[in-house]
This record gives sequence, C-alpha cells and structure tokens, in this order.
Amino acid sequence: MKILCIHQNFPGQYKHLAPALAARGHEVVALTLKVKKPTKWQGVSILPYAIRGKSAPDIHPWLQDFETKLIRATSCCNGALALRERGFTPDVILAHHGWGESLFLKDVWPGARMGLYCELYHQSLPDFTAFDPEFQRAQTQSDPLRLRLKNLNNRLHEEIMDAGISPTAFQAETFPGHWQDRITVAHDGVNTDLVVPKPDATLEVTDGRVLSRDDEVITFINRNLEPYRGYHIFMRALPELLKRRPNAQVVLIGGDEVSYGSKAPDGKTWKQIFIDEIAERMTPEDWARVHFLGRVPYERFLAMMQISRVHVYLTYPFVLSWSLLEAMSAECAIVASGTKPVREVLSEGETGVMVDFFDVDGIIEKTCALLDDPQARDRMGKAARAFVREHYDLQTRCLPRHIAWVEQLATLTPRPVQD
Repeated sequence: MKILCIHQNFPGQYKHLAPALAARGHEVVALTLKVKKPTKWQGVSILPYAIRGKSAPDIHPWLQDFETKLIRATSCCNGALALRERGFTPDVILAHHGWGESLFLKDVWPGARMGLYCELYHQSLPDFTAFDPEFQRAQTQSDPLRLRLKNLNNRLHEEIMDAGISPTAFQAETFPGHWQDRITVAHDGVNTDLVVPKPDATLEVTDGRVLSRDDEVITFINRNLEPYRGYHIFMRALPELLKRRPNAQVVLIGGDEVSYGSKAPDGKTWKQIFIDEIAERMTPEDWARVHFLGRVPYERFLAMMQISRVHVYLTYPFVLSWSLLEAMSAECAIVASGTKPVREVLSEGETGVMVDFFDVDGIIEKTCALLDDPQARDRMGKAARAFVREHYDLQTRCLPRHIAWVEQLATLTPRPVQD
C-alpha cells in the first residue's frame, strides 16, 4: 500500500516504523519541514514542504498557538496538493498531529485512513496545571479556558482520526473518553541490542577527565534543563549530595533552551538560575566534580548511561522520557520521581526506587543508599533491563505492534470529513 508520513521533524517517532514499512514492500513517502530538497532515506522518499504565511501582529495570546498550527496546516496542505497532482494517493496517512500539519489532509485525500500519534491532551486538572506550586501560573482561573483553546488542534483532529496510537497508558488516558476506543497503547520501543550494559565504557568530561565504572558517577538528563523534568529539584539536592559523597562525580546532559513549560524569566536560562541558587553552598572543589555536557551525540549519551552508578530521573505528570527506558535497558540503578508516567514502567524496590518529586532529602537519602549497596544496584539494574526487554524491546515487541497497527488501520472504513 501507499503510506504518507507527516512529521515536521521527520523521522521523529517514525524513525524505525517508516523504514520497516518500506522494507515490507509498502511505498512510504514523508512530507516534512526537515529537508529542503527531495531525498531518499532507508527506502523512504522524503519530500519538503515550505511554510507560507506568518503570524498576525496583536493576535489574542490564547490564539497564537493555534494560529501557528493553522499556518503549518495550510502549508502542509499545499505540499499535499502538489503531491496529489504528481499522482500519489495514500491508503494510509500517519501523522504526529501536535504541530497541526495534518489538519486538512483528509480534505486532500478523503479516502485515506488517518492514524494519529496521540502524544498528549492538555488537561486543566490541578495535577497538570498546579503540580509544582513554585511555577504555578498566576492566571489559574483562566487556565481551563486557555487550555480548551490549546486543545482546539486535538479536537479538530479527532473528527478525522480513524485510529490513534499512544506510547503509554498515561498519555492515552489524557484524551477524552470518546477517543479511547480508537487509541492503541504501544510504545515506540528501545533498541535493547544497542542500549546494553558495558563494563569497560568510558566517558570524557570536563577538562579531558575520563570517567569509567570505577568512578562513583551520578547521572541526570533532560533534553533541556528545566523544571518540567525536575532539574531544579536535582540541583537543590546537589550540595548535600556532594558533601556526603566526597568521591562522587555528577554528569548532567541537557540544553539551555525550553522543551516544555515556560521560558525562564528576564532572558535567563533555567540552567543558570539554579546554578546561581545553590552557588553559596558549593565550593570550587564541588563544582569541579559537576560536569554539564550540554546536548550530546547519542553515543556520548549511551556512554553516560553505561558508566552510571545511580541515575536520577524526575518528571512532572507528563510525557514519559525515552531516556528512562534506555537507562533501564543499560542496567542503571534508578532513583525516580513516583509520578504517574514513571509508575507505569518502574516497580518500587524491584526495578528501581521512587521518591516524591519534591522530596530533596529523599532523593539524597535514596541515592546515597544505592551508592552504598552494590548488590541492590546490580539486582535492580538487571531486573530493569529484563523488564524493558520483555515489554519495550524495539524489534521483538514494539515495532511488530506498530506495523500490525498500521496494517489494521488500512482495513478500516475511512471516517468522512465533517462539513
């Protein structure tokens, strides 16, 4: 069959699925902003589309988000019309609809089946909007109204969705009940043949120092260092953690931008704000044992996991990071926040230990306890890898589920476009 993939940053979540579908003999085409010229990648034809139009000045702030999505939707629609004129008619459209791109594609191809990657439905419940009181928005009364508009893109896509897929039950359950019978829970998967423990792994850090498993390494990662992923909580634990562990080396990976939540105030970065907050409690010798690596190639990320003695993972109730499952696959001993998405994959005392997200003292205590107990680290690390192999392995579990989902999607009667 003919399959069209839509993702502004292709391949994104289709990194493994799109080539696998092409390898099965399907004609797979991707429409994306990622490239400027047509190209071929692992059997997939990748075609560019260009943004046309720009945001209007002085638009209501609650509409800015949807206007951006609408511009992407109309631009992608123009790319789709050009593709249709070249004779391409997809049987299936696979789209991460979070940026709005796929909104009008059923108007271009009414007979196509639309399969959406359902990452998150914005919630106005306190667990979402007021989880962290320190950063709670001042406009709490208006949040439900603002989020209702933020979900406009989700709501319009629901009308054209033939089936959806979510990586975790937590994420699927954020969507309204009338979506649920069309959403399949299937994670993107972890390449557990690549993400493996490696006793002789090394990682070069600050000033050319090379760390290995002979060192007491504590690790922490965010895509970007920010409150949504607990960076502020980890930093507040750092001075006492270093005091109690005089031989510990702390390695942090993450950029200075914002992936989720709000930007830092006054043109600052969240990274620097919390460095400044703890500065008076840190000596130069302490800072010499803290290594900020920024954003790194995957090979360096993997080496960091492989030398880690204790990996700390914190998150708001939000999308689960791939890095947690990858840490488990690398047999890391894990201290994690006991928030909902984490509890879906981690078992207390079996595959890791959990602590309240805000419990700085608890993070310190549990990290130190694991550092002092090599038998517990070994037992939980091996159990964590076994769990990921059983439930989240890319080749044997997750990719077959995604392929089956796509091929089942192709058998559905397409939902008509609502007038």
